Amino acid sequence: MTYALSAALQTAVYQQLVGDLVLTELVGDAIFDAMPAGQIPPLYVALGPETVRDRSDASGAGASHELSILIVTQAAGFSVAKQAAAAVSDALVDANLTLSRGSLVALNFLKASAARVGSGDTRRITLIFRARVCDGTPQSTQ
Repeated sequence: MTYALSAALQTAVYQQLVGDLVLTELVGDAIFDAMPAGQIPPLYVALGPETVRDRSDASGAGASHELSILIVTQAAGFSVAKQAAAAVSDALVDANLTLSRGSLVALNFLKASAARVGSGDTRRITLIFRARVCDGTPQSTQ
C-alpha cells in the first residue's frame, strides 16, 4: 500500500477546480483546501475527507482514494448548489491530472448526497469521486 500519493493527488484536484472557468464563474475564488478564518462565502466548494485503500499489485504500489468534495450554500433550495456540483463533476470526471509524484490511472464519480444542514437555509452537497493512483507510470486501469 502507499499513502505517499495523497498530497500530490489533493494538490492536482484542487488545481483542477480553481482552474475551471465554469466553476469559478459560479463560486468565484471560494474554492478551499482549508476553510479560511473569518467570514465564509454564501456559496463555496471545499475539499473534504478521503478514504484510501491499497490497490498495489505486481506492477507496483498503488491506492484507491475516495475523495469528498463539498458544495455548501446559504441559499434556500438546492438549485445554486447543484449548478456548482455539476461544474465540479464536469471538471473532475475523467480529468487528465498531472501529479507531482506518481500517476493518475482513473478519476470517476462514485456517488453524491444532498442535505439541509440544521434548521436554516444551509444546503450541502457531498460529491464522492474515486481516484486510482499508482506510484509510477500506470500499467492498467483496474
